[in-house]
Amino acid sequence: MTSEIRLAFAHPSERSEATAPDAPLDRISLRDHIVEVEIGAFQAERGTTQRICFNIVVEVRPLSGQIDDDVDRILSYDRVTEAIAHELAEERLNLLETLAGRIADRILLEPQAMRAFVRIEKLDRGPGALGVEIVRSRVQDTAPAPAGQTLSPELVYLSNDAIASPNLTSWVDQLENMGRPLILCVGAADAPAPKAQHKLAQRRIDLFAIEQNAWVLAARDARCVVVSTRTELDWAMKNGQISVWAPSKIVLDAVDGPSAHPSDAVALAAWFAATFHAGEMLVIGSDLPTAPDVPLRAIPVDQKTI
Repeated sequence: MTSEIRLAFAHPSERSEATAPDAPLDRISLRDHIVEVEIGAFQAERGTTQRICFNIVVEVRPLSGQIDDDVDRILSYDRVTEAIAHELAEERLNLLETLAGRIADRILLEPQAMRAFVRIEKLDRGPGALGVEIVRSRVQDTAPAPAGQTLSPELVYLSNDAIASPNLTSWVDQLENMGRPLILCVGAADAPAPKAQHKLAQRRIDLFAIEQNAWVLAARDARCVVVSTRTELDWAMKNGQISVWAPSKIVLDAVDGPSAHPSDAVALAAWFAATFHAGEMLVIGSDLPTAPDVPLRAIPVDQKTI
């Protein structure tokens, strides 16, 4: 076995040492940290957990002066395990590559961290371990600037009667003039969706029925754009685009998903609004559910002013 191949399968600490820069760096490492999590792009990987093994090495800037046995002066191992836990809890992911990149990026937010080696392996997908390994370096030798203020969107649920209402354009005008990012939510159309015997299949069918109706709303007003990911939503909120939520990806990928069934569309939209920590969601032309995740304000479908 050549040294390059041996190094590829060695612990990341050996790769770190072999590729170290001229200036010496200290290293901290996490070895064989195993977590059970739902992850994967294949349908067989949904609805079940599998063991994921993490091996991580972080090269850190050497400390000047004495450490004085003070834990606050070092990059704690806990920061590494917390980075893993945070990214696993953020959303369900399809790719180990995505997870590895996010973990490395989070670790490199630490002022001492200079380079991160992240190896993640699936232990239950075959006879051996299947995984990825990445290396990420600090972009610049300074701590990152604080994140900007989180945008607070206006969340509005529109019933089918509201979608068909002649007041629709006026409502959108009024909501747009509020000056806040606007996200519209809908339920399924009145026509019944196909029925399936399998519960997970039926859940997808019901979510897709909502997405079909989202396109109906978008066809009624050209300002409304159907979006399905948080990345698209973040971009839309920053750029003044009105979004219509297509729920499948966010619902199916949620680590702590909604208890509401897709047929209870207002409650599902309220769960979605709660992920933005919304103070209120407007509901036009529909009854309010019991115990919603956020406060709701009902507007009759014949009311012209919001």
